[in-house]
Parts: sequence; structure tokens; C-alpha cells
Amino acid sequence: MSFQQNEEHLWQKKTPPNNLPSPIQRSPEARHEQQQPGRCCRALAAIFSVLSKTQHLSSPRLEKQVAELKEEARRQRELKATYKARLERTQDYIRYCLEVAKENGFLHHLSNNQEVSPSTEMDHHQQQQQQQPSLLPVDKVPCDPLLADVFDQAKLNGWYIEPEEIELQEKIGEGTTADIYRGTWRGVGVAVKWIHPAVLLANGSSQAWFAQELHILSRQRHPNVLRLMGACFRTPEKGWVVMELLTGKTLSEWLHGHKERRLRTRSVPLPPLAERVEKALEIARAMQYLHQQKPTVIHRDLKPSNILMDDAMRVRVADFGHARFLADGEEALTGEMGTYVYMAPEVIRCEPYTEKCDVYSFGVILNELITGEQPYIETSYGPCKIALEVSEGRLRPKLPEDGQYKELIDLICSSWHEDAASRPSFAIINLALRKILDELKY
Repeated sequence: MSFQQNEEHLWQKKTPPNNLPSPIQRSPEARHEQQQPGRCCRALAAIFSVLSKTQHLSSPRLEKQVAELKEEARRQRELKATYKARLERTQDYIRYCLEVAKENGFLHHLSNNQEVSPSTEMDHHQQQQQQQPSLLPVDKVPCDPLLADVFDQAKLNGWYIEPEEIELQEKIGEGTTADIYRGTWRGVGVAVKWIHPAVLLANGSSQAWFAQELHILSRQRHPNVLRLMGACFRTPEKGWVVMELLTGKTLSEWLHGHKERRLRTRSVPLPPLAERVEKALEIARAMQYLHQQKPTVIHRDLKPSNILMDDAMRVRVADFGHARFLADGEEALTGEMGTYVYMAPEVIRCEPYTEKCDVYSFGVILNELITGEQPYIETSYGPCKIALEVSEGRLRPKLPEDGQYKELIDLICSSWHEDAASRPSFAIINLALRKILDELKY
């Protein structure tokens, strides 16, 4: 038997297992299923296909709902930001109105206070203390440690003044936190800044600010900085800063002839350009001195109404109520210090800032001296709109139109540069102004 015949013989004798039908006995469906082993996979694929089609059909609806939810969340965020901005701007506007009232001398009309003599006002403060049992007794009011230390130094160095040594006279100025009185101390005319008792009782930081103002003033000895004569403090009704009395005008009155903001109206002739540049140079000298102190002193409210003139018409930088020390490398953070039309954009934005914020304010003052016009007086913008436009770099005061002022214009523009680091120091400003002044005089 050949090999092929033998193989066929063996195949014929083979019988399938008992549990499986032979190929001949299987149904056509079974044979078809055996011939298509991927049928299960195809069934699963069909199921997934149906699911994907269902998902595809519902996807636009889901996407629309998600998009609507996202849009609503965005609108809510925008509304929240808008209301927050409106609240902040309203607060800023109120502060600005109080500042304007202070500068124009009608703050007492807003508060319905009658003009009273110092003695009557003192009695009024004492009556308030008696009528308000919630206030602590005078000898029980806590004193800020910094303030206590400053007055210890004042007594040690001889510039502490007992209240009985000062004879108060008429009120010559008023503000939201303090009033200014003319007075006499040891036969010498003085200006007495009387901090409102309510301010000193408001919170602990008020006494700390008072102490810092005294500390800063006590360290300054410069011909263009207002000189501190002394101070006295009896919690809380007498918080006095005693300064030299200047009978001259403010820089604003010297330049414009009035305190109010008026559109292109002058009650006095514009001083000669050389005199205006000389006043700018004196301001720059004072600021260079303050910025070179260790630690640095930043004024934070430099403006014409805070710059006084003595009998010799020499500039004196005054009002250090917002000033603070700034250690090397340190940055201050606040958006509430200063006056908007002279305030640096980084301060308006509540970003960290350095002494370069004073340089910006000086740039606005220098432009005001050169043009003879108050900043933004030609616009119809309110203070909040001005602050917003300045903070976003879209607005600066109107520059001089005369082409002969090119060097001054360059100095102004560099001083109010948007980037604080690009602004010059007062040492550089002094050099530039001296050069310009020499050219004007000769």
C-alpha cells in the first residue's frame, strides 16, 4: 500500500469526538459560523458604531449647554469685576472730593461745622470726650509703641513741647485728618498741625502714621524742606506737629493766583520762565535730599499745594503726612496715597512702587510750571476717568506747544514715563535743570 493510500485509510477510520458533530452532520448555520470566526468582533464594532452615532447626535446639544454655562460664568466674572471697580472708583471719587474741599477751604461746609476759635474747639473736643462714654479715659488710651518711642526721642533731643507753651490763634487751614493753626511759641510764630482726636482714636495705625510723620520731619535739615520746630502729644485730644510758620503763598497760588481749578483764567501774570525753572530746581533739590536719606524718604503726595514759599520766595516742600521710609530694595504697596492728577500710574493700579512715584509727580508739576496750566484742565474727564486713563497709559497732561522748550519737554516726558525704572533720578533732573537755567539766564 502506497503512502497516499495508507493516509486515506487512516482518515476514513477517524471518528470525531462524541461531543462534536461531524462536519457532515453540522447545520449550514453552524458551518457558516465556524467559517466566520471574527463575527463577535464585528458585533462589538457595530455596538460601538451605534453608540458613537448616538453620542454624535447628542454632542451638539451638550456642547451648546456647556458653551452657555461658560458664557454665563464669564458674564458673572465680568459683573463682579465691574461692581468691584465701581465701588473702588466711588471710594476714590469721595476721597478726591474731600481733597478738593480741603484745598479750596470749604470742607467745614460739607461737615456742617461752624468756624470756631481754637479755645472753643478745644472745649468742644473735651465735651465730646465727656459725652462719649464708649471712649477710653484720656490716661487709659493706649499709645502706639512707635509713637511712644518718638516722643521719648523728642524729650531726649529737646524738641518735645508742652501744650501750655503754645498760644494758639486763628485757624489757617483744614483737612480731613488735621487742621492748621497759627500760634506763638516762646515769642516765635509757628504753624500748629492739630491731628483730629477722632483720627488718633480710630485705629492703632493712625498713631503709627503720626509717629512716622514726626520721625521723618525730625531728621530733615534742608533749606528747601519745611522745618520741624517740635511736637506735643497728650492722648487723644492733643496731637500737635509744630512747624515753622511761612507767611508766603503756596506754589499753586504763586503760579495761578488762586486755589481753585479754573479753565485758562489767570488772576496774576505768568512769572518769567527762568523763575519757574528756578522753582522747579529748588523742588528737585529738596527731593534729591529726601531720596538720598538712609532709609529713603518718599513723599507720596507731591503737588503745588503742598509746596510752600517763604518770605524770600524760596520753595519749601511740606506736608509729610503721607510720607514714609523706604529701605534699600524695598517696595511700598498702596493705591490710596497722593492726589490723582499728580499720582503715578503704578500707584493708581495699586502695584508695588518705589521713590520713582515722586519723580512722576514732579514731571506733572514741571509741566504745570512751564505751561502755566493746571493738569487736565482742558478735558471734561472726572477724577476717576483721569485716573483710569493715566493708569492705562493713554493720558498725560498737555505739553507746551512752543518748540523752544524741547529740552524741558524731554525732561518732562522722561519724568512721567510709564515705566518707573526709565524715569531719571532727582540727581539727573537737577543737572538737567541747572543746565537749562544757565542757558535761560545767559
